[in-house]
Amino acid sequence: MTASPVLPRGFRAHVASVGIKDTTDDLAIVDARRPVAAAAVFTRSRFSGPSVDLSRHNVASASAQAVVIVSKNANVANGDAGRRDAAELCALTAAAVGCEPGDVLVASTGVIGRRYPIDRLRSGIGDATDFTAAPIDVARAMMTTDTVAKVEHAVVAGSDAVIVGMAKGVGMIEPDMATHISLILTDADMPADELDAVFRRVVDRTFNCVSIDTDTSTSDTSIALASGTAGAVDHAAFEQALDDVMRALTKAIARDGEGANSLIEVHVDRARDVDQARRVGKAIVNSPLVRTAVHGGDPNWGRVAMAIGKCSDDTDIDQHRVVIRFGTDEVYPRLLDDDALAELSDYMRGADVLIHVSLDTGTAEATVWGCDLSDTYVRFNADYTT
Repeated sequence: MTASPVLPRGFRAHVASVGIKDTTDDLAIVDARRPVAAAAVFTRSRFSGPSVDLSRHNVASASAQAVVIVSKNANVANGDAGRRDAAELCALTAAAVGCEPGDVLVASTGVIGRRYPIDRLRSGIGDATDFTAAPIDVARAMMTTDTVAKVEHAVVAGSDAVIVGMAKGVGMIEPDMATHISLILTDADMPADELDAVFRRVVDRTFNCVSIDTDTSTSDTSIALASGTAGAVDHAAFEQALDDVMRALTKAIARDGEGANSLIEVHVDRARDVDQARRVGKAIVNSPLVRTAVHGGDPNWGRVAMAIGKCSDDTDIDQHRVVIRFGTDEVYPRLLDDDALAELSDYMRGADVLIHVSLDTGTAEATVWGCDLSDTYVRFNADYTT
């Protein structure tokens, strides 16, 4: 898949810079021209921001017309002032596109504990008359510490309906019902209840399976809107196309992790159930020792064994039945000699590293994604606000 040059039919977008942090675009508005089917999932952080709270309330109707996204300022932990600012953002956007404030969803991302420069946002949204932005422009306007804009698209098989996804996220990524900021748009005609069910299923096996640093953001928001302009589609084909888009975005997020050189994919199979497979996979991909081993090109399978062993409540896992592989090479229990392990070093330094674990506790499987851990990540986050 490559970045789609246009939004799905029924949508238009505006991007601008209001100077929140620098001169790059930091404001995006996507408008469906009328209320359409909507679904969304959000962080469950106890420090969730008013953008999350307001959007959760507004999307409860299962419809929305517009989404406004502000980057480089999360508007979190600002008390009543932050809540008023988020509500004003909805009202300003509603006036700009011609809808009710309750038909607007808000997403914010960036530094916590700083108020919006609300005067700049008033001016920026008030000047929103050029709605010709492309998906790549919206993705760029979402970016904070991302190094690349993340856009993916797919055609729903058996139709001319398309799905376009835009996302941001490189740090503070450990999902809890969603991850990062993402906006999924389609011109397929999907009933709101079915859109919600499919979206949640796909979020659970894609965005909820990525981790950069085990930290859950206060602002995680993932939104799906369906304009219906392309007509009805096969629901199974829609789910497959949605999975393709969101899985590609998930990998792009992991690959762009702060300071990352390698995408780590952990596949766990022969598990008791999906939850066990995902739990073991997350234990591996979240281990600083595993991640630094990948960064250093060290095929130290003992660190993977350690991470599996941390799942101490999974008493059906028997170390004598577990198989660990790097790529396609089994490293436990069939042990490689030093020369063979040295040859694996080149693989471990590659752009894509697969760790494959078979538990022999059942027939379920799951895949999770993350990245290596470098000193760049530490240096960057030590200086994030200073």
